[in-house]
Amino acid sequence: MRIGIVGAGRIGGGIARQLAAAGHEVKLSFSRDAKKLEELARELGGSSGPPAEAVQFAEVIVFSVPWSELPNALEQAGSLAGKIVIDTTNQFGNPPLPPEGDTAAHFNAARMSGATYTKSFNTLTAGFQAQAAGREGERRVVQWLCGDDDSAKRLVSGLIEDAGFVAVDVGGTADCSVMEAPRRPGAVYGEEYRLADAQAVVAALDDGQPIPPTPRYEDGR
Repeated sequence: MRIGIVGAGRIGGGIARQLAAAGHEVKLSFSRDAKKLEELARELGGSSGPPAEAVQFAEVIVFSVPWSELPNALEQAGSLAGKIVIDTTNQFGNPPLPPEGDTAAHFNAARMSGATYTKSFNTLTAGFQAQAAGREGERRVVQWLCGDDDSAKRLVSGLIEDAGFVAVDVGGTADCSVMEAPRRPGAVYGEEYRLADAQAVVAALDDGQPIPPTPRYEDGR
């Protein structure tokens, strides 16, 4: 697939690296250092350019910018009509912020008019994602996923697998607070999960119960 990366820093650049290695075409954009952006694009066999070019090029757009930079990134990206978006952002930064009781995913989906919105790759640090990508079998690490369109989530789940992780869907954008910042008891944000433990989380959520205690893995973090 053609993947546009808006914000090729540590998270976005890592996603670009993983998906390019899996055979996807990538176009990188939105960096303070155009030279570094070009160098990374060449390394990955991709290309670079302004956000609007990345959007026009791509079938799937990854937004991976600091929260405070998202309005600027969206303005430069232009129309997202017909695109699938993967949002990796967390609500650390300046307003506008989600109103009390709203999730960052639901808030950002409304800001990305015309796009089919999903959220993922937001719960783990860039360093850990780079180290954990590609683990096999039961050690494979979960990337949590939410969104309101099942077909888009199936497609994004495939990209998560291509990036070296396993996707676990927590539902729609209005009900995904468990995967959002901050790190806290009763949430999965900031924690390593593997499939069996993640499925237990989803089962608890479906039953309206507290999620199980955070797992710890002797061979993990």
